[in-house]
Amino acid sequence: MSSEKKLPRLYKKYKEEVIGKLQEEFKFANVNRLPKVEKVTINMGVGEAKVNPKTLESALEALTTIAGQKPVVTKARKSISNFKIRDGFPVGCKVTLRGERMWFFLDRLFNIVMPRIKDFRGINPRSTDGRGNFSFGLKEQIVFPEVKYESVDQIRGMDICITTSSKTDEECVSLLQHLGMPFRKR
Repeated sequence: MSSEKKLPRLYKKYKEEVIGKLQEEFKFANVNRLPKVEKVTINMGVGEAKVNPKTLESALEALTTIAGQKPVVTKARKSISNFKIRDGFPVGCKVTLRGERMWFFLDRLFNIVMPRIKDFRGINPRSTDGRGNFSFGLKEQIVFPEVKYESVDQIRGMDICITTSSKTDEECVSLLQHLGMPFRKR
């Protein structure tokens, strides 16, 4: 048995192909100036947790299965009487992926999950925040093959934010496009 670690496939693609393409495209003299993916944050809102705490448990279980690490329960920061939410009530869960887990998740997302989405025409390339980060939402957690359809009590959506070191939206979209994210035609 070899003691060397197996590198994620997408990370290998980034190192071998994408860096050269980005350097050619943006003409950066310094390799450290090239954009890279820093982290991926997955957020699942569970507003009905105030009525039924079991829904939060099932959301935590689904997010743990999807991300491969335990999520953090997010709590309301202030009371909102119209939504019957008090300060400190659990309202969702989130997980931040970095390093190896992040690369494995992105590989699964681009190559397995997105092609499974019903009526999928691509991600909108304008979903950036102006600082080089990319956010989008998925309507169902069952598009992930790890989630067993029988164990899902309710279909929930999730928000995914890909944080990059890019300074502009153009660099961010180009990085994700070279990595294999399926973008909608502009």
